[in-house]
Amino acid sequence: MQHLRLTPKTLALLVGHGLLLVAGSVAAQTVYRSVGPDGRVTFSDRPPPPTAAGQATARPSPQGSASASGPALPYALQQVVNRFPVTLYTGADCTPCDSARQLLLARGVPFTERTVNSNDDIEALRRLSGDTSLPFGSIGGQQLKGFSDLEWSQFLDAAGYPSTSQLPAQYRPAAPTPLVAVRTPMAPASATAPPAPAKAAPAPPPAPPNPAGITF
Repeated sequence: MQHLRLTPKTLALLVGHGLLLVAGSVAAQTVYRSVGPDGRVTFSDRPPPPTAAGQATARPSPQGSASASGPALPYALQQVVNRFPVTLYTGADCTPCDSARQLLLARGVPFTERTVNSNDDIEALRRLSGDTSLPFGSIGGQQLKGFSDLEWSQFLDAAGYPSTSQLPAQYRPAAPTPLVAVRTPMAPASATAPPAPAKAAPAPPPAPPNPAGITF
């Protein structure tokens, strides 16, 4: 599977020759998310191989048509989201991460935010980007390491994201989630109830009276 790698220059040329109109013909298709054995997350318009249960799992593009229960995105913006989904990887106490997030929010860019806090998160980020520096972002197949307002803005412009927000007033971004899902430990099996105490043996019946009338 080939990934389209964005550069401001190449996308500007594509727009100039009208080739993005051809690419747009697949924009309405479902975007599938698959995780390889090495932990790398890839996006494609082709379904991944069947899972162990025999089902191919479809994943809507990040923020899909809207947030979890919010209104649908404007059509033109939805087309861009389908072609060039944006994912932001952030950490705690990371000022550049806050700046990257603020840029996306100010421009009204729907994005998925993944937090990198645990050792598992850090290792997954290393496999994904080849580094552990934050913030880290992706716009379609283009990776952005560190934050530069100018660089990020150029790639967002080249992908076709609007410079000012076009999101519905009721739109709310989804909450950030860990890069590696937290597994909740299974509750231990409940202890077997102790067996009920054995019933006491019934008392023997009283001896019958001495028929012979013998006393001692």
